[in-house]
Amino acid sequence: MSSELTIVLVVAGVAVAATLVTVVLLLVKLARARRSLRSAGIPLKNKTLIWGAVIYALCPVDLLPDPVLLDDIGMLLIALRSVRSELAQHEKAPAPSPSPHSTV
Repeated sequence: MSSELTIVLVVAGVAVAATLVTVVLLLVKLARARRSLRSAGIPLKNKTLIWGAVIYALCPVDLLPDPVLLDDIGMLLIALRSVRSELAQHEKAPAPSPSPHSTV
């Protein structure tokens, strides 16, 4: 085996490993976001977007070939940004005021 081929294989292996680590980290963030969504009252469209991105990342049919994974990462990032913006809006919303007729 020539030294050039060895270098190419090492670089390709590092690139694939880095991409896989990135995808795993994004999936972990999506799982954490899902837990936050359960209690935050986020609309169904955002929950659907998260699961759609996860399914797209795992689906064998992609816009770009699988060794690239840029489309998968992009879909996961879009889902995370959507969830983050919904959570930020939810946190900014004022808490409901207690009813004047409620007893404490």
